[in-house]
Amino acid sequence: MLPLWAALIVSALGGFVYDLGFPGASVWPLAFVGIAMALVPLVGRSLLSSFHVGLAFGLAFYLSHVSWTSLYLGPIPWLALSILESLFVAGGAVLITLAYRWVPLAGRSRWLRLIALPALVAGLWILRETVTGTFPYSGFPWGRAALSQSESPFAPVVSWIGSSGLGFVMVALTAGVIEWVRARGWRDLRTAIPVVVVLAIAVAIPAFPTTPTGDLRVASVQGNGPAGYFDPREQGDVLRSQLDATEAVLGDDVDVLLWPEGGSDIDPTRSPSVARIFDGLSEELDAPVILNTVTVEGEEGDERFYNTSLLWEAGEGAVDRFAKRNPVPFGEYIPDRWFYDALVPELTGLIQRGYSPGTEPPVFDLDDTVTGLAICFDVIYDELIWEGARDGAELYMLQTNNADFRGTDENQQQLAIARLRAIETGRSVVNISTVGTSQVIDPAGRTIDALPAYEAGAMVTDVELRTGLTPSVVLGGVVPLLLALGSLAGLAWAGVAAQRNARRRTRSDAGRAGALDA
Repeated sequence: MLPLWAALIVSALGGFVYDLGFPGASVWPLAFVGIAMALVPLVGRSLLSSFHVGLAFGLAFYLSHVSWTSLYLGPIPWLALSILESLFVAGGAVLITLAYRWVPLAGRSRWLRLIALPALVAGLWILRETVTGTFPYSGFPWGRAALSQSESPFAPVVSWIGSSGLGFVMVALTAGVIEWVRARGWRDLRTAIPVVVVLAIAVAIPAFPTTPTGDLRVASVQGNGPAGYFDPREQGDVLRSQLDATEAVLGDDVDVLLWPEGGSDIDPTRSPSVARIFDGLSEELDAPVILNTVTVEGEEGDERFYNTSLLWEAGEGAVDRFAKRNPVPFGEYIPDRWFYDALVPELTGLIQRGYSPGTEPPVFDLDDTVTGLAICFDVIYDELIWEGARDGAELYMLQTNNADFRGTDENQQQLAIARLRAIETGRSVVNISTVGTSQVIDPAGRTIDALPAYEAGAMVTDVELRTGLTPSVVLGGVVPLLLALGSLAGLAWAGVAAQRNARRRTRSDAGRAGALDA
Protein backbone atom coordinates (compact mmCIF):
# COMPACT_ATOMS: atom_id res chain seq x y z
CA MET A 1 0.00 0.00 0.00
CA LEU A 2 2.94 2.37 0.64
CA PRO A 3 6.42 2.68 -0.83
CA LEU A 4 9.16 1.83 1.62
CA TRP A 5 10.23 5.42 2.30
CA ALA A 6 6.64 6.40 3.12
CA ALA A 7 6.10 3.25 5.17
CA LEU A 8 9.13 4.04 7.33
CA ILE A 9 7.93 7.60 7.93
CA VAL A 10 4.36 6.57 8.74
CA SER A 11 5.54 3.79 11.04
CA ALA A 12 7.98 6.02 12.92
CA LEU A 13 5.33 8.71 13.36
CA GLY A 14 2.96 5.96 14.47
CA GLY A 15 5.31 5.02 17.31
CA PHE A 16 5.24 8.58 18.64
CA VAL A 17 1.43 8.76 18.25
CA TYR A 18 1.04 5.41 20.01
CA ASP A 19 3.02 6.73 22.98
CA LEU A 20 0.66 9.72 23.24
CA GLY A 21 -2.12 7.25 24.06
CA PHE A 22 -0.31 6.33 27.29
CA PRO A 23 0.33 8.43 30.43
CA GLY A 24 1.46 11.20 30.59
CA ALA A 25 -0.26 12.65 27.47
CA SER A 26 -3.03 10.09 28.21
CA VAL A 27 -4.99 10.67 24.99
CA TRP A 28 -6.20 7.07 24.89
CA PRO A 29 -7.84 7.16 21.40
CA LEU A 30 -4.40 7.89 19.94
CA ALA A 31 -3.33 4.37 20.92
CA PHE A 32 -5.72 3.07 18.24
CA VAL A 33 -4.35 5.57 15.73
CA GLY A 34 -0.81 4.47 16.54
CA ILE A 35 -1.75 0.81 16.05
CA ALA A 36 -3.25 1.66 12.63
CA MET A 37 -0.07 3.51 11.67
CA ALA A 38 1.92 0.41 12.64
CA LEU A 39 -0.26 -1.98 10.61
CA VAL A 40 -0.96 -0.14 7.35
CA PRO A 41 2.74 0.12 6.33
CA LEU A 42 3.08 -3.68 6.68
CA VAL A 43 0.49 -4.49 4.00
CA GLY A 44 2.19 -5.84 0.88
CA ARG A 45 5.72 -5.56 2.26
CA SER A 46 8.62 -7.94 1.72
CA LEU A 47 9.79 -9.64 4.90
CA LEU A 48 13.03 -7.67 5.10
CA SER A 49 11.34 -4.31 4.60
CA SER A 50 8.62 -5.23 7.10
CA PHE A 51 11.35 -5.88 9.68
CA HIS A 52 12.72 -2.38 9.10
CA VAL A 53 9.25 -0.82 9.21
CA GLY A 54 8.47 -2.61 12.49
CA LEU A 55 11.83 -1.55 13.89
CA ALA A 56 11.05 2.10 13.07
CA PHE A 57 7.74 1.88 14.94
CA GLY A 58 9.31 0.13 17.93
CA LEU A 59 12.18 2.57 18.25
CA ALA A 60 9.93 5.62 18.00
CA PHE A 61 7.59 4.20 20.64
CA TYR A 62 10.08 2.88 23.18
CA LEU A 63 12.54 5.77 22.92
CA SER A 64 9.62 8.01 23.89
CA HIS A 65 7.85 5.69 26.30
CA VAL A 66 10.79 4.72 28.53
CA SER A 67 12.87 7.89 28.20
CA TRP A 68 12.75 8.09 32.01
CA THR A 69 15.36 5.31 32.16
CA SER A 70 17.99 7.84 31.07
CA LEU A 71 17.30 10.32 33.87
CA TYR A 72 20.26 9.38 36.07
CA LEU A 73 22.10 6.64 34.21
CA GLY A 74 22.44 8.38 30.84
CA PRO A 75 21.64 7.12 27.34
CA ILE A 76 23.16 3.62 27.39
CA PRO A 77 20.44 1.79 29.42
CA TRP A 78 17.71 3.77 27.63
CA LEU A 79 19.07 2.92 24.18
CA ALA A 80 19.79 -0.71 25.08
CA LEU A 81 16.29 -1.33 26.43
CA SER A 82 14.59 0.52 23.56
CA ILE A 83 16.58 -1.29 20.88
CA LEU A 84 16.00 -4.71 22.46
CA GLU A 85 12.24 -4.19 22.72
CA SER A 86 12.14 -2.76 19.20
CA LEU A 87 13.77 -5.88 17.80
CA PHE A 88 10.87 -7.88 19.19
CA VAL A 89 8.44 -5.43 17.59
CA ALA A 90 10.26 -5.86 14.28
CA GLY A 91 10.01 -9.65 14.54
CA GLY A 92 6.30 -9.37 15.24
CA ALA A 93 5.93 -7.09 12.21
CA VAL A 94 7.35 -9.84 9.97
CA LEU A 95 4.70 -12.29 11.23
CA ILE A 96 1.93 -9.73 10.70
CA THR A 97 3.19 -9.12 7.15
CA LEU A 98 2.91 -12.86 6.47
CA ALA A 99 -0.67 -12.75 7.72
CA TYR A 100 -1.47 -9.90 5.32
CA ARG A 101 0.17 -11.87 2.52
CA TRP A 102 -1.29 -15.32 3.13
CA VAL A 103 -4.84 -14.87 4.42
CA PRO A 104 -6.22 -13.23 1.22
CA LEU A 105 -4.69 -16.12 -0.76
CA ALA A 106 -6.11 -18.78 1.57
CA GLY A 107 -9.71 -18.29 0.44
CA ARG A 108 -11.94 -16.07 -1.63
CA SER A 109 -14.52 -15.25 1.03
CA ARG A 110 -14.57 -11.56 1.92
CA TRP A 111 -15.47 -12.54 5.49
CA LEU A 112 -12.10 -14.26 5.74
CA ARG A 113 -10.47 -10.86 5.27
CA LEU A 114 -12.99 -8.96 7.38
CA ILE A 115 -13.01 -11.33 10.37
CA ALA A 116 -10.19 -13.90 10.29
CA LEU A 117 -7.44 -11.54 9.13
CA PRO A 118 -8.00 -8.86 11.83
CA ALA A 119 -8.22 -11.58 14.48
CA LEU A 120 -4.99 -13.16 13.27
CA VAL A 121 -3.17 -9.81 13.16
CA ALA A 122 -4.37 -9.05 16.70
CA GLY A 123 -3.28 -12.47 17.93
CA LEU A 124 0.19 -11.99 16.47
CA TRP A 125 0.45 -8.56 18.11
CA ILE A 126 -0.36 -10.16 21.49
CA LEU A 127 2.06 -13.00 20.78
CA ARG A 128 4.80 -10.39 20.46
CA GLU A 129 3.68 -8.67 23.68
CA THR A 130 3.71 -12.01 25.48
CA VAL A 131 7.25 -12.77 24.36
CA THR A 132 8.55 -9.32 25.37
CA GLY A 133 6.79 -9.76 28.72
CA THR A 134 8.65 -12.96 29.53
CA PHE A 135 12.06 -12.81 27.83
CA PRO A 136 14.84 -12.11 28.65
CA TYR A 137 15.33 -11.86 32.42
CA SER A 138 11.59 -12.25 33.19
CA GLY A 139 10.72 -9.84 30.38
CA PHE A 140 9.50 -6.26 30.30
CA PRO A 141 5.68 -6.18 30.01
CA TRP A 142 5.67 -2.37 30.04
CA GLY A 143 3.94 -0.55 27.19
CA ARG A 144 1.38 -3.24 26.37
CA ALA A 145 -1.52 -1.89 24.33
CA ALA A 146 -4.03 -2.39 27.16
CA LEU A 147 -2.08 -0.14 29.51
CA SER A 148 -3.13 2.88 27.45
CA GLN A 149 -6.79 2.27 28.32
CA SER A 150 -6.89 2.54 32.12
CA GLU A 151 -9.32 5.48 31.94
CA SER A 152 -11.11 4.65 28.69
CA PRO A 153 -14.52 3.01 28.12
CA PHE A 154 -12.65 -0.18 27.17
CA ALA A 155 -11.05 -0.64 30.60
CA PRO A 156 -13.75 -2.98 32.05
CA VAL A 157 -12.79 -5.60 29.45
CA VAL A 158 -9.72 -6.48 31.55
CA SER A 159 -11.94 -7.96 34.26
CA TRP A 160 -13.11 -10.57 31.73
CA ILE A 161 -10.03 -11.40 29.64
CA GLY A 162 -7.14 -9.48 31.19
CA SER A 163 -4.67 -7.09 29.63
CA SER A 164 -3.76 -9.52 26.85
CA GLY A 165 -7.43 -9.88 25.97
CA LEU A 166 -8.03 -6.12 25.94
CA GLY A 167 -4.96 -5.62 23.75
CA PHE A 168 -6.31 -8.25 21.37
CA VAL A 169 -9.64 -6.43 21.14
CA MET A 170 -7.91 -3.10 20.48
CA VAL A 171 -5.77 -4.43 17.64
CA ALA A 172 -8.60 -6.54 16.17
CA LEU A 173 -10.87 -3.47 16.03
CA THR A 174 -8.17 -1.38 14.39
CA ALA A 175 -7.21 -4.09 11.90
CA GLY A 176 -10.90 -4.69 11.19
CA VAL A 177 -11.46 -1.05 10.25
CA ILE A 178 -8.38 -1.16 8.00
CA GLU A 179 -9.73 -4.22 6.16
CA TRP A 180 -13.18 -2.66 5.87
CA VAL A 181 -11.67 0.42 4.24
CA ARG A 182 -9.47 -1.69 1.94
CA ALA A 183 -12.52 -3.69 0.87
CA ARG A 184 -14.48 -0.46 0.23
CA GLY A 185 -17.03 -1.67 2.74
CA TRP A 186 -19.15 1.47 2.43
CA ARG A 187 -20.58 -0.07 -0.72
CA ASP A 188 -22.18 -2.75 1.46
CA LEU A 189 -22.68 -1.63 5.03
CA ARG A 190 -23.28 -5.23 6.14
CA THR A 191 -19.51 -5.69 5.94
CA ALA A 192 -19.15 -3.35 8.94
CA ILE A 193 -21.10 -5.74 11.17
CA PRO A 194 -18.03 -7.59 12.63
CA VAL A 195 -16.31 -4.37 13.73
CA VAL A 196 -19.51 -2.78 15.00
CA VAL A 197 -20.45 -5.86 17.05
CA VAL A 198 -17.00 -6.15 18.67
CA LEU A 199 -16.94 -2.41 19.37
CA ALA A 200 -20.43 -2.44 20.91
CA ILE A 201 -19.64 -5.38 23.17
CA ALA A 202 -16.27 -3.97 24.25
CA VAL A 203 -17.71 -0.58 25.18
CA ALA A 204 -21.01 -1.75 26.65
CA ILE A 205 -19.77 -4.65 28.77
CA PRO A 206 -19.58 -3.77 32.48
CA ALA A 207 -16.77 -4.88 34.71
CA PHE A 208 -17.35 -8.32 36.21
CA PRO A 209 -19.08 -7.85 39.58
CA THR A 210 -17.30 -8.91 42.76
CA THR A 211 -18.94 -8.98 46.17
CA PRO A 212 -18.51 -6.15 48.75
CA THR A 213 -17.73 -7.47 52.23
CA GLY A 214 -17.03 -4.33 54.26
CA ASP A 215 -14.29 -1.74 54.67
CA LEU A 216 -10.75 -1.51 55.99
CA ARG A 217 -9.53 1.80 57.38
CA VAL A 218 -6.05 2.26 55.91
CA ALA A 219 -3.54 4.96 56.85
CA SER A 220 -0.98 5.29 54.04
CA VAL A 221 2.02 7.60 54.27
CA GLN A 222 4.14 9.31 51.60
CA GLY A 223 7.21 10.74 53.31
CA ASN A 224 8.79 12.42 50.27
CA GLY A 225 12.20 11.69 51.72
CA PRO A 226 15.55 11.31 49.93
CA ALA A 227 14.66 7.82 48.74
CA GLY A 228 16.30 7.96 45.30
CA TYR A 229 19.35 5.90 44.47
CA PHE A 230 21.40 9.04 43.86
CA ASP A 231 19.82 11.26 46.54
CA PRO A 232 22.36 12.57 49.07
CA ARG A 233 21.39 11.20 52.46
CA GLU A 234 22.55 9.70 55.73
CA GLN A 235 21.33 6.38 57.05
CA GLY A 236 17.94 6.86 58.65
CA ASP A 237 16.94 9.97 56.66
CA VAL A 238 14.19 8.14 54.75
CA LEU A 239 12.90 6.57 57.97
CA ARG A 240 12.77 10.01 59.62
CA SER A 241 10.83 11.52 56.71
CA GLN A 242 8.29 8.72 56.90
CA LEU A 243 7.96 9.14 60.67
CA ASP A 244 7.44 12.89 60.30
CA ALA A 245 4.65 12.37 57.75
CA THR A 246 3.07 9.66 59.92
CA GLU A 247 2.56 12.01 62.87
CA ALA A 248 -0.55 13.44 61.20
CA VAL A 249 -2.42 10.13 61.50
CA LEU A 250 -1.30 8.97 64.95
CA GLY A 251 -4.51 10.14 66.55
CA ASP A 252 -6.76 8.36 64.03
CA ASP A 253 -8.61 5.10 64.51
CA VAL A 254 -7.15 2.90 61.75
CA ASP A 255 -6.94 -0.80 60.98
CA VAL A 256 -3.47 -0.78 59.39
CA LEU A 257 -0.61 1.62 58.68
CA LEU A 258 1.00 1.29 55.23
CA TRP A 259 4.41 2.64 54.25
CA PRO A 260 5.93 2.59 50.72
CA GLU A 261 8.79 0.60 49.24
CA GLY A 262 12.04 1.57 50.94
CA GLY A 263 10.16 3.46 53.64
CA SER A 264 12.60 2.25 56.30
CA ASP A 265 16.23 2.48 55.21
CA ILE A 266 17.19 0.58 58.38
CA ASP A 267 16.04 -3.02 58.81
CA PRO A 268 14.13 -3.27 62.10
CA THR A 269 14.82 -7.02 62.30
CA ARG A 270 18.54 -6.16 62.70
CA SER A 271 18.21 -2.91 64.66
CA PRO A 272 16.64 -3.08 68.13
CA SER A 273 16.23 0.70 68.24
CA VAL A 274 14.31 0.79 64.97
CA ALA A 275 12.29 -2.22 66.07
CA ARG A 276 11.19 -0.21 69.10
CA ILE A 277 10.08 2.61 66.77
CA PHE A 278 7.76 0.27 64.88
CA ASP A 279 6.58 -1.33 68.11
CA GLY A 280 5.64 2.17 69.28
CA LEU A 281 3.78 3.02 66.05
CA SER A 282 1.84 -0.23 66.13
CA GLU A 283 1.02 0.18 69.83
CA GLU A 284 -0.08 3.81 69.51
CA LEU A 285 -2.34 3.05 66.53
CA ASP A 286 -3.43 -0.32 67.96
CA ALA A 287 -2.93 -1.64 64.44
CA PRO A 288 -0.28 -3.53 62.49
CA VAL A 289 2.25 -1.71 60.30
CA ILE A 290 3.18 -2.79 56.77
CA LEU A 291 6.65 -1.46 56.03
CA ASN A 292 9.36 -2.17 53.48
CA THR A 293 13.10 -2.46 53.96
CA VAL A 294 16.19 -4.37 52.81
CA THR A 295 16.65 -7.68 54.63
CA VAL A 296 19.68 -9.95 54.59
CA GLU A 297 19.92 -13.72 54.87
CA GLY A 298 22.93 -16.03 54.92
CA GLU A 299 26.39 -15.96 56.40
CA GLU A 300 28.92 -13.16 55.90
CA GLY A 301 30.47 -13.50 52.48
CA ASP A 302 27.43 -15.40 51.20
CA GLU A 303 24.65 -12.93 52.01
CA ARG A 304 21.44 -12.74 50.03
CA PHE A 305 19.64 -9.40 49.95
CA TYR A 306 15.88 -9.02 49.61
CA ASN A 307 13.53 -6.11 48.97
CA THR A 308 11.14 -7.08 51.72
CA SER A 309 7.77 -5.99 53.04
CA LEU A 310 7.16 -6.82 56.71
CA LEU A 311 3.93 -7.11 58.65
CA TRP A 312 4.85 -5.65 62.04
CA GLU A 313 2.87 -5.99 65.27
CA ALA A 314 3.71 -4.41 68.61
CA GLY A 315 5.59 -6.78 70.89
CA GLU A 316 5.78 -9.49 68.22
CA GLY A 317 7.91 -7.83 65.57
CA ALA A 318 7.73 -9.10 61.99
CA VAL A 319 4.94 -11.68 62.00
CA ASP A 320 4.96 -12.11 58.21
CA ARG A 321 7.08 -11.09 55.25
CA PHE A 322 6.93 -10.86 51.46
CA ALA A 323 10.06 -10.28 49.36
CA LYS A 324 9.82 -8.75 45.91
CA ARG A 325 9.33 -11.50 43.36
CA ASN A 326 10.66 -9.60 40.37
CA PRO A 327 13.75 -7.50 41.17
CA VAL A 328 14.52 -5.05 38.39
CA PRO A 329 17.23 -6.32 36.02
CA PHE A 330 20.11 -3.82 35.84
CA GLY A 331 18.44 -1.82 38.61
CA GLU A 332 18.31 -4.20 41.58
CA TYR A 333 20.61 -6.90 40.24
CA ILE A 334 22.91 -7.48 37.25
CA PRO A 335 22.11 -10.67 35.33
CA ASP A 336 25.08 -12.37 33.64
CA ARG A 337 27.24 -9.88 35.43
CA TRP A 338 30.54 -11.14 33.99
CA PHE A 339 29.32 -10.19 30.51
CA TYR A 340 27.95 -6.73 31.32
CA ASP A 341 30.89 -5.88 33.56
CA ALA A 342 33.07 -6.29 30.48
CA LEU A 343 30.82 -4.00 28.42
CA VAL A 344 29.86 -1.15 30.76
CA PRO A 345 31.75 -1.54 34.06
CA GLU A 346 31.13 2.12 34.97
CA LEU A 347 27.36 1.40 35.05
CA THR A 348 27.27 -2.12 36.48
CA GLY A 349 29.66 -0.93 39.19
CA LEU A 350 26.87 1.25 40.57
CA ILE A 351 24.96 -1.91 41.57
CA GLN A 352 27.17 -3.30 44.31
CA ARG A 353 24.64 -5.71 45.77
CA GLY A 354 22.06 -7.73 43.91
CA TYR A 355 18.60 -8.52 45.23
CA SER A 356 17.35 -12.10 45.17
CA PRO A 357 13.73 -12.88 44.19
CA GLY A 358 11.37 -13.78 47.01
CA THR A 359 9.29 -16.93 47.25
CA GLU A 360 6.62 -16.05 49.84
CA PRO A 361 2.89 -15.85 48.96
CA PRO A 362 1.96 -12.27 47.95
CA VAL A 363 -0.57 -11.77 50.76
CA PHE A 364 -0.70 -10.66 54.39
CA ASP A 365 -3.40 -11.77 56.82
CA LEU A 366 -4.61 -8.72 58.77
CA ASP A 367 -6.76 -10.58 61.29
CA ASP A 368 -10.08 -10.82 59.42
CA THR A 369 -8.81 -9.27 56.16
CA VAL A 370 -6.37 -10.56 53.56
CA THR A 371 -4.47 -8.00 51.51
CA GLY A 372 -2.66 -8.71 48.26
CA LEU A 373 0.85 -7.33 47.80
CA ALA A 374 3.14 -6.20 45.02
CA ILE A 375 6.34 -4.19 45.33
CA CYS A 376 6.93 -1.64 42.56
CA PHE A 377 8.07 -3.56 39.42
CA ASP A 378 6.03 -6.59 40.59
CA VAL A 379 2.80 -4.87 39.57
CA ILE A 380 3.45 -5.34 35.84
CA TYR A 381 3.54 -9.14 36.13
CA ASP A 382 0.11 -10.70 35.70
CA GLU A 383 0.86 -13.96 37.50
CA LEU A 384 1.71 -12.31 40.82
CA ILE A 385 -1.50 -10.29 40.86
CA TRP A 386 -3.61 -13.32 39.95
CA GLU A 387 -1.89 -15.35 42.68
CA GLY A 388 -2.80 -12.76 45.30
CA ALA A 389 -6.48 -12.84 44.34
CA ARG A 390 -6.53 -16.63 44.35
CA ASP A 391 -4.91 -16.60 47.80
CA GLY A 392 -7.87 -14.64 49.14
CA ALA A 393 -6.86 -10.99 48.77
CA GLU A 394 -9.80 -8.64 49.46
CA LEU A 395 -7.80 -5.54 48.46
CA TYR A 396 -4.31 -4.76 47.23
CA MET A 397 -1.59 -2.71 48.85
CA LEU A 398 1.02 -1.74 46.28
CA GLN A 399 4.26 -0.27 47.62
CA THR A 400 6.58 1.61 45.31
CA ASN A 401 9.49 4.02 45.23
CA ASN A 402 9.44 6.43 42.26
CA ALA A 403 12.10 8.76 43.65
CA ASP A 404 14.57 7.97 40.88
CA PHE A 405 12.04 9.12 38.27
CA ARG A 406 10.86 12.43 39.66
CA GLY A 407 9.38 14.70 37.02
CA THR A 408 8.92 11.94 34.41
CA ASP A 409 5.96 9.93 33.13
CA GLU A 410 7.13 6.76 34.90
CA ASN A 411 4.99 7.19 38.01
CA GLN A 412 1.88 7.97 35.93
CA GLN A 413 2.51 4.93 33.75
CA GLN A 414 2.85 2.74 36.82
CA LEU A 415 -0.27 4.25 38.36
CA ALA A 416 -2.21 3.39 35.19
CA ILE A 417 -1.12 -0.22 35.61
CA ALA A 418 -2.33 -0.15 39.24
CA ARG A 419 -5.67 1.28 38.07
CA LEU A 420 -6.12 -1.56 35.57
CA ARG A 421 -5.23 -4.08 38.29
CA ALA A 422 -8.11 -2.75 40.39
CA ILE A 423 -10.56 -3.27 37.53
CA GLU A 424 -9.03 -6.59 36.49
CA THR A 425 -9.36 -8.15 39.95
CA GLY A 426 -12.46 -6.28 41.14
CA ARG A 427 -10.48 -5.10 44.19
CA SER A 428 -9.59 -1.74 45.72
CA VAL A 429 -5.95 -0.73 45.40
CA VAL A 430 -3.89 1.41 47.76
CA ASN A 431 -0.89 2.56 45.71
CA ILE A 432 1.60 4.23 48.06
CA SER A 433 4.89 5.75 46.90
CA THR A 434 7.78 7.39 48.69
CA VAL A 435 7.33 10.55 46.60
CA GLY A 436 4.15 10.01 44.55
CA THR A 437 1.96 9.44 42.78
CA SER A 438 0.03 7.88 45.69
CA GLN A 439 -3.67 7.11 45.27
CA VAL A 440 -6.45 4.91 46.58
CA ILE A 441 -8.41 3.39 43.69
CA ASP A 442 -11.78 1.67 43.97
CA PRO A 443 -12.68 -1.59 42.16
CA ALA A 444 -14.13 0.41 39.24
CA GLY A 445 -10.80 2.15 38.70
CA ARG A 446 -11.88 5.50 40.16
CA THR A 447 -9.56 7.53 42.40
CA ILE A 448 -11.16 8.01 45.82
CA ASP A 449 -8.17 9.49 47.68
CA ALA A 450 -4.83 10.93 46.62
CA LEU A 451 -1.73 12.79 47.73
CA PRO A 452 0.05 15.45 45.65
CA ALA A 453 3.25 14.19 44.07
CA TYR A 454 6.55 15.28 45.63
CA GLU A 455 4.94 16.43 48.86
CA ALA A 456 4.92 14.71 52.22
CA GLY A 457 1.48 13.65 53.39
CA ALA A 458 -0.78 10.90 54.65
CA MET A 459 -4.19 9.48 53.78
CA VAL A 460 -6.72 7.81 56.05
CA THR A 461 -9.19 6.04 53.80
CA ASP A 462 -12.05 3.62 54.29
CA VAL A 463 -11.16 1.11 51.58
CA GLU A 464 -13.87 -1.21 50.29
CA LEU A 465 -13.19 -4.94 50.55
CA ARG A 466 -14.33 -7.40 47.89
CA THR A 467 -14.43 -11.17 47.42
CA GLY A 468 -15.05 -13.32 44.35
CA LEU A 469 -12.77 -14.00 41.39
CA THR A 470 -13.17 -12.27 38.05
CA PRO A 471 -12.97 -14.36 34.84
CA SER A 472 -9.63 -12.69 34.18
CA VAL A 473 -8.18 -14.11 37.41
CA VAL A 474 -9.82 -17.52 36.92
CA LEU A 475 -8.57 -17.85 33.34
CA GLY A 476 -5.17 -16.38 34.18
CA GLY A 477 -2.52 -17.36 31.67
CA VAL A 478 -4.97 -19.32 29.54
CA VAL A 479 -5.95 -16.19 27.56
CA PRO A 480 -2.44 -15.14 26.42
CA LEU A 481 -1.54 -18.79 25.81
CA LEU A 482 -4.58 -19.40 23.61
CA LEU A 483 -4.01 -16.16 21.72
CA ALA A 484 -0.34 -17.01 21.14
CA LEU A 485 -0.92 -20.61 20.08
CA GLY A 486 -4.06 -19.74 18.12
CA SER A 487 -2.31 -17.01 16.15
CA LEU A 488 0.63 -19.28 15.30
CA ALA A 489 -1.75 -22.06 14.25
CA GLY A 490 -3.82 -19.61 12.22
CA LEU A 491 -0.75 -18.24 10.47
CA ALA A 492 0.46 -21.76 9.66
CA TRP A 493 -2.97 -22.68 8.27
CA ALA A 494 -3.07 -19.54 6.15
CA GLY A 495 0.38 -20.32 4.75
CA VAL A 496 -0.53 -23.90 3.87
CA ALA A 497 -3.87 -22.87 2.36
CA ALA A 498 -2.23 -20.10 0.32
CA GLN A 499 0.37 -22.54 -1.04
CA ARG A 500 -2.30 -25.11 -1.88
CA ASN A 501 -4.42 -22.55 -3.71
CA ALA A 502 -1.35 -21.30 -5.57
CA ARG A 503 -0.63 -24.84 -6.81
CA ARG A 504 -4.25 -25.24 -7.88
CA ARG A 505 -4.13 -22.01 -9.86
CA THR A 506 -0.86 -23.10 -11.48
CA ARG A 507 -2.39 -26.43 -12.55
CA SER A 508 -5.54 -24.69 -13.76
CA ASP A 509 -3.51 -22.18 -15.77
CA ALA A 510 -1.43 -25.00 -17.24
CA GLY A 511 -4.58 -26.89 -18.18
CA ARG A 512 -6.06 -23.87 -19.94
CA ALA A 513 -2.79 -23.27 -21.76
CA GLY A 514 -2.74 -26.91 -22.92
CA ALA A 515 -6.33 -26.68 -24.16
CA LEU A 516 -5.49 -23.56 -26.17
CA ASP A 517 -2.45 -25.27 -27.71
CA ALA A 518 -4.61 -28.25 -28.69
